[in-house]
Amino acid sequence: MAQHTVYFPDAFLTQMREAMPSTLSFDDFLAACQRPLRRSIRVNTLKISVADFLQLTAPYGWTLTPIPWCEEGFWIERDNEDALPLGSTAEHLSGLFYIQEASSMLPVAALFADDNAPQRVMDVAAAPGSKTTQIAARMNNEGAILANEFSASRVKVLHANISRCGISNVALTHFDGRVFGAAVPEMFDAILLDAPCSGEGVVRKDPDALKNWSPESNQEIAATQRELIDSAFHALRPGGTLVYSTCTLNQEENEAVCLWLKETYPDAVEFLPLGDLFPGANKALTEEGFLHVFPQIYDCEGFFVARLRKTQAIP
Repeated sequence: MAQHTVYFPDAFLTQMREAMPSTLSFDDFLAACQRPLRRSIRVNTLKISVADFLQLTAPYGWTLTPIPWCEEGFWIERDNEDALPLGSTAEHLSGLFYIQEASSMLPVAALFADDNAPQRVMDVAAAPGSKTTQIAARMNNEGAILANEFSASRVKVLHANISRCGISNVALTHFDGRVFGAAVPEMFDAILLDAPCSGEGVVRKDPDALKNWSPESNQEIAATQRELIDSAFHALRPGGTLVYSTCTLNQEENEAVCLWLKETYPDAVEFLPLGDLFPGANKALTEEGFLHVFPQIYDCEGFFVARLRKTQAIP
């Protein structure tokens, strides 16, 4: 596969060397980052079953490889991308599938793990809608989802994707995610906080993703993430599940944010290990039970996912 030249700041490489477990090769990490990302799609089971979708698309000559953590997810290879882009196919325009990066299917898989069946769910930072639409499909358009997006320009995209996918159990809001803890305390059975982050994991899609990277910027982003997870945790009912995820790789925006929450509410935060989420999940497992997905492990985007339970009410 073609290579592309990724810009890596020296301080970033130093940080990654320190963060990477000894079981992984740093050379493999660099090589994976230089490889363009494999494309992937998720079948929208609100409109078509996976079996019917595979039958429908069989004549097209698409090579579909199952994604281990999402029954509806497939890596896709096709020959005629230039003649007919994937996003312009009739099946995509009519909402039969969603073009979604494989790693970004992980948080929703974690949210519904162990037969978790929440009825009231919030997606705190929802645009462009890949995870909201995945949640709606898992809920079979039942129950209720609050999909929030702070960026005004991205709310339109979120609405368009929700409409295209035939979703009817979603309410859209446009607030700063930090307001929900005070505004709707203990309201939700499950919350997904796919937090705004430094985006270190997306270099395979965007070789210039790290052009404005700095350790100071990571610290500023982590401060916002702590405020967001605190707000989300207050909005979660006791017994509820919170999934925290990012598409970045440094520990400050990932493990440290979750550990900060546990230190802040030691009697109310329980980490729920994700080692059994799918076969091979243990390759990305941290000692806390989080998934820290370096891109070479599953040949996908860099990602982080943590799942925790609120064991009691908090002030």
